[in-house]
Amino acid sequence: MIRTAIVIGVGPEHGLGAQLCRRFAADGLKVIIAGRTLASVEAVAHEIGRNGGQSVPVVADATSESDIEKLFKVAGDDLDLAIYNAGNNTPGKIVDMDAGFFEQSWRVVCFGGFLFGREAIRRMLPKKRGTILFTGASASLRGRPNYGAFNSAKAGLRTLAQAMAKEYAEEGIHVGHVVVDGAIAGEKIFARFPDAVSREESLISIEAIVNAFAFLYGQPPRGWSFEVDVRTSREKW
Repeated sequence: MIRTAIVIGVGPEHGLGAQLCRRFAADGLKVIIAGRTLASVEAVAHEIGRNGGQSVPVVADATSESDIEKLFKVAGDDLDLAIYNAGNNTPGKIVDMDAGFFEQSWRVVCFGGFLFGREAIRRMLPKKRGTILFTGASASLRGRPNYGAFNSAKAGLRTLAQAMAKEYAEEGIHVGHVVVDGAIAGEKIFARFPDAVSREESLISIEAIVNAFAFLYGQPPRGWSFEVDVRTSREKW
C-alpha cells in the first residue's frame, strides 16, 4: 500500500507548497498536488515524476466545498497526510477595509481550513490513523497594525486546528500547526522584492520549514506535538 498525501496551496515552483510536495514524494508518498493554477500544479507534478515519485495534479479552490470534497475523493482510502497551506497575506487598515475583503481573507485562511480539515478527518477516522498539518504565521499568535483581516483569520485557523487536535487525538489522528514566524526565502518574496536576495539571512529557509512539517508527521502517538514555530536567528519575538 502506498501512503497518500494531499497538499493544498501549491503555487510557485520555489514556494513552500511545492517544496512540501517534493519532500513527501521523495519520502515515498503519493502526493495529490492541489492549487488554483493548472500550470503550477502540473509543473510540480512533472518534476516529481522525473525524479521517480508519484503525484496527481488537481486544480481546487480551498473555499469551495465541492472542490474540497472532490479533492479528497482523488486521494482514496490510503490518505495518511493532509497539509493545508492555502492563504495569502492580506494587509489593510481596518477603517478603510471593505467587508468583502475581510470576509475573503477569513474564507481562504480559516473557512478553507475547516473544509479541508473536516474532509481529512472523515477519510482518516475509519482507519484511526493520519496526520493533518496547517501552515501558520506570525499572525497566528499576535495582532499587528494594518493586518487585522489576516491576523484574525490566521488566529482563527490556529484555534480551529487546536480544537481538531484535541477532538480527534483519541481517534488516532494527529493534528499539528507550523508557525512560520517571518518572511520565507521563496519565489514570491523575491519576485515582489528583488533586493531581498541581499538580505536572505533575515528570511526563513523553506527547507527548514519543510523539515518542521516532516518532524510533526514522523512523530509517534506517544510523543505528539501540536505546534512547531520556525524563525531566523534575527527575528524579534
